Amino acid sequence: MEQQKGNILWIDDEIELLKPHIILLKQRGYNVSTATNGDDAIVMAQRERFDLFFLDESMVGMTGLETLGRLKDIDPSAPVVMVTKNEAESVMEEALGRRIDDYLTKPVNPAQILAACKKFLESRRIAEQKITQDYTQGFNEIARRLFDFMDWDDWLDIYLKLVGWSIDLDGHPELGFHQTLRDQWRECNAEFGKFTEHNYRRWATGEGPVLSPNVVDKFVIPHLRNETPVFFFVIDCMRLDQWLVMEDLIRPYFSVQKDYYSSILPTSTPYARNAIFSGLFPSELKKHYPKFAPDMSAAEHSQNAYEKELLDALLKRRRISLKNDLAYVKIIDTDFGKRIENDILRYAKQHLTAIVVNAVDMIAHSRSDYPILKEIAPDEAAYRSLTRSWFQHSSFFGMLKTLASVPGVKIVITTDHGSVRCLRAVKALGDRETSTCLRFKHGKNVKTDSKNALYIRNPEDYKLPGSGVSDNYIIAKEDYYFVYPTDYHHYVQRYRDSFQHGGISLEEMMLPVITLEPK
Repeated sequence: MEQQKGNILWIDDEIELLKPHIILLKQRGYNVSTATNGDDAIVMAQRERFDLFFLDESMVGMTGLETLGRLKDIDPSAPVVMVTKNEAESVMEEALGRRIDDYLTKPVNPAQILAACKKFLESRRIAEQKITQDYTQGFNEIARRLFDFMDWDDWLDIYLKLVGWSIDLDGHPELGFHQTLRDQWRECNAEFGKFTEHNYRRWATGEGPVLSPNVVDKFVIPHLRNETPVFFFVIDCMRLDQWLVMEDLIRPYFSVQKDYYSSILPTSTPYARNAIFSGLFPSELKKHYPKFAPDMSAAEHSQNAYEKELLDALLKRRRISLKNDLAYVKIIDTDFGKRIENDILRYAKQHLTAIVVNAVDMIAHSRSDYPILKEIAPDEAAYRSLTRSWFQHSSFFGMLKTLASVPGVKIVITTDHGSVRCLRAVKALGDRETSTCLRFKHGKNVKTDSKNALYIRNPEDYKLPGSGVSDNYIIAKEDYYFVYPTDYHHYVQRYRDSFQHGGISLEEMMLPVITLEPK
């Protein structure tokens, strides 16, 4: 006899005919009580807590549907499985409307009954066993692979596994793997930093993954060959794990295809997003379109002021003729987002609409500035939950649901970079003209501890703009962030445990490109 797995009440006016099922359940470790009518069942449910109810629909006296409503009033969380001979669709619909959890049609076989019990009483235990087994095997596999030669696709595979385990473990904190997983994230990012340092210059010549300047060419332009509407959404500062918690809500409306690319360095909006819209590396942008290139000494909001013009120029270079003018929208506040949501079908008359959504980036920055947000989202798991909550009520989701009704529409969604939770500070030296970003610095003779950063002494090798012999970049690796010696401890404390971008990490560089087609 196995240990007791759950407390079941089976309610049926022909309970004697179900004895073989009841005996089997008891043999499998379930405690089963019985009732032959709804009134007795209600009395029993008021006296004792049951983990699962099996309920007949057609009974003398109180009907199964009436009993269902009373049981749900007593304990809304206890699952109820209706077991009935009645196959009428109206009965099924009414049962679903009254919050039935499952529906079985008589005659039922033992496998159906056992499956229902496992689904409602043992699914968590089974899931925990599976997660424990998969994670233990995967942990050892990744530890081994870190000593092997790996290319970008290998690192992508590791990243997908780490993200998948992180999300799976969000629902099972009692398994105690979170510290082990955090340590493995840190170890992988340390090795990924070395990998990127050794290979990035080669990637910039075209030998490697798809990079930011290639995103429109590879994922958007092919859809423009037809005249059906194409929407290109760029969600500022969206990590893969954030996308995955949103994707669950999207799947009822769309078929989803996921591809991946690597952000350029620095993984910062003025560099990476301008590279997406222009199809050019930062040094090429400055050379060919100097009036559109970001002025790093200007205010941050003005450093991506010409995205529409850059995308127009890219389409012209590729000889792409749109059937009407390119539409471009940047959503930086909730009210404006709602106006665009209400007007989105008008944009569906355009051939190509590009929409930038800043909300996720604003969540990351606000978490640093407002203690209440750090309390709401103290770690990656809560950060994912906050993202999902935003998305569920956002104008972005509203737009997507409306567009799901547009025949032939193609929707491409990506991001310019991700973010990493910064936990370790390192001192950086620079002059007054040095950039203020926490994950990278650009200026004259910028310095830091070389163990924690990529030194770029010749910016042109990385297709970055430079202004002189002493001009250089430092780009933080892993979860480090740069702090100047002045007021060092104040800024260490202020920015520790904040989500930042601009550096080298799996979370900042490995980015999804999602293509949606309405179902």
